[in-house]
Amino acid sequence: MHLELNSEEQAFRAEVRAFLDEHLDPALCHGQRHTTGVYPEPDISGPWQQALKQRGWLVPMWPKEWGGTGWNAVQRFIFESECALAGAPLVHPMGVRLVGPVLLRFGTEEQKRHYLPRILNGGDYWCQGFSEPGAGSDLASLKTSAVSDGDDYILNGSKMWTTHAHHANMMFALVRTSNEGKRQEGISFVVFDMAAPGVEVHPIATIGGDYDVNQVFLTNVRIPKANRIGPENAGWECAKYLLEFERGGGIFSGRLRSQLKRVGDAIEELKGGGTDVRADARLVQRFGEVCADLDCFEMMELRIMGALAPGQNPGPVSSILKLRASRMKQAIAELGVEVLGPLALRWDDAARSDESLLPLLVPDYLNSRAFTIFGGASEVQLSIIAKSVVAA
Repeated sequence: MHLELNSEEQAFRAEVRAFLDEHLDPALCHGQRHTTGVYPEPDISGPWQQALKQRGWLVPMWPKEWGGTGWNAVQRFIFESECALAGAPLVHPMGVRLVGPVLLRFGTEEQKRHYLPRILNGGDYWCQGFSEPGAGSDLASLKTSAVSDGDDYILNGSKMWTTHAHHANMMFALVRTSNEGKRQEGISFVVFDMAAPGVEVHPIATIGGDYDVNQVFLTNVRIPKANRIGPENAGWECAKYLLEFERGGGIFSGRLRSQLKRVGDAIEELKGGGTDVRADARLVQRFGEVCADLDCFEMMELRIMGALAPGQNPGPVSSILKLRASRMKQAIAELGVEVLGPLALRWDDAARSDESLLPLLVPDYLNSRAFTIFGGASEVQLSIIAKSVVAA
């Protein structure tokens, strides 16, 4: 690997930095910096996505004819890293990184023409209907039914842990269209309007104090069969393809460095208040270990990206990226509460303020516990790695 940027890559980095200097609103950076949930709220992510769309940089992994950039792996890495380190809001991924690639791969031309422009211009805000009360890591056991009725399906069931369903106007979901054969063979991939009669969104209180997730109840929800993506009972292929992008389609190291920087800034804030945690040799050693792990992860991410063609899904190796990224996220969050010391034992979410980073470290830690569960639990990722990478 050549770790030094050549002149063209340095010019591209300068172009990205100039764009960030001109278009990144400090208020959006503040919103992202104070986000401890999975994704920032739409009023934070939305304006930034519009700025990226206007520049033509919103969907780097899409084909150029649908708005993609045609960037190579190094350019993508530069862009994602510079955005993260500048504090830019995280782009809401449900449309641009999850259902978008599925539509490009499995959708009809009519579906592409209808949905893809709406993803690009922000006309649709998507949520993901995969997990259910009895079907999380064992996704194939889902029971939400889609019964054929002429040109329509009638949906009944519920979806669990549905992130930002309370903001979304569209859902992509896995539903059961057949109980014959293997469980995976009777699943279809559908999309539908969250305003359809029979859709109810119920909030779920989480330990970190953020409102991110919901349970969505579907009661006799009628949707056109034209809303199915791909053939009937072939939704499992769509789901596997989507999950590869969810687990490894992004670039994690830049966001992890941004999270680690927040911990470093909290250390400086504590020092300003008279507590210098850098006098704790064990804590300094732990900080160094996390930094070294992050450097190694970044090199692994670069090598994997460099082996992919533009727009290519990462395949089973996405499980390696997801596993390591989620554990790194937790390690950095644990470091944050170690920095707080006894202050972490007494946490009041009402203590959050615009001035201090310290009240963010405990909810960030609490929310991080879910990172090794959602998107496929770590045990599932280890099984995929064993079957698809090690055994191969």
